[in-house]
Amino acid sequence: MPELRKDPIIDRWVIISTERAKRPSDLIVEKTSTRGGFCPLCPGNEDKTPSEIFAIREGNTAPDTAGWRLRVVPNKFPALISSGELNKRTEGIYDKMNGFGAHEVIIETPDHTATATTMMVEDFKNIIIAWRQRILAYGQDSRFRYISIFKNYGIVAGSTLEHPHSQLIALPVVPKRAVEELDGAQAYYSHRDRCVFCDIIDQEITDTRRIAAENPGFLAFEPFASRFPFETWIIPKAHAASFEQADEALIDELANMLSCVLKKINAALGSPPYNLMLHSSPFNTDVGAFYHWHIEITPRLTRVAGFEWGTGFYINPTPPEQAAQYLREAWIG
Repeated sequence: MPELRKDPIIDRWVIISTERAKRPSDLIVEKTSTRGGFCPLCPGNEDKTPSEIFAIREGNTAPDTAGWRLRVVPNKFPALISSGELNKRTEGIYDKMNGFGAHEVIIETPDHTATATTMMVEDFKNIIIAWRQRILAYGQDSRFRYISIFKNYGIVAGSTLEHPHSQLIALPVVPKRAVEELDGAQAYYSHRDRCVFCDIIDQEITDTRRIAAENPGFLAFEPFASRFPFETWIIPKAHAASFEQADEALIDELANMLSCVLKKINAALGSPPYNLMLHSSPFNTDVGAFYHWHIEITPRLTRVAGFEWGTGFYINPTPPEQAAQYLREAWIG
C-alpha cells in the first residue's frame, strides 16, 4: 500500500508509491551527452576564464597558467555581481534590491573526462578544501548572509559545461529553503531540547535499513521521507552547524564518503544526472544548538509535474529502504 511520510525537519509530506515501486533498471536514466568542441575550463585555456581567486597547484606554477589541480574563478556569466550595494527599496507592495552577490566556478580537476568513478579521493579532498576556503573568505564580508554550494552533473540536472565543476553563489539574504530547515530544526529543539538531525542519525544507525554507507565521521542514508528515488544525504555524526569549521581529519573522512557515495550511485544507476547541494548555517546566526550541516544528492530520475508543483507533495516510486539496499550492495571495486 502507498504511504504518506512526513519529513521531521520541515513537516513536508511525501508519497512513497510502493504500489509501483521501481528498481534502478526501471528508472529512466538520461545519459550525459558528450558535447566535444572547445572547453574554456581545460588546462591551457586559463586566459579564457576570469583570473583565478583560489587554486591548488603543483610546485610553484604561476596563477592563471597550467600546472593546477583545482582552480576557482568568478563565473563569466554570473547570476549576481559583487559590485555596488544592496539598495533595498519598495515598489508599492513589492520589495526589491540590487542583484548583489557573488558567483564562482570551482574547476574540480584538469581532466575534462573525469567522473566520480574515475576521480581519486585526493581530488574530492581538494574540492572540499576549496569549498571551505571560499566560504571562510566570504564570511569576512558582513554584506553576505548565506553561501550556496552546489553541483549540477549532466544537462538534465542543469549543467551547461561538461568539464567537472561545482559552483558557489554568495547571497545577501538567507534563502527560503534554508529558512524552512532552520525554523523546523529550531521548533524541534524547542519542543525536545535535542537536535532533530542528531536524532535522525541515532534512529538511522539503530534501524540500519536506510543506510547507504558509513565511516567513523559520516553517515550516508536515504531520508525516511525521500522526495526522489535514491535521494541521499551525507551528514557528520558529530553535531556541527557550520561546514566550514570542519578540521582536516573530518575533511579526509568526508572526501572518502563523498567519493564512495557518488561511485555507488554511478554503479547502481549507470552514471545518472544529479544535483548536489551543501546545506550549512548562515553567517552570523546563532543556530549552533539545533542546526546540523549536511550534503544532499538527488539523482534526476523522475520529473516534477503538475501535482508536485500544485501541492508541494512529491511522489517517490522507489522506497528509501529499497534504494539504500541497492546502494549498499553496489560494487565499486
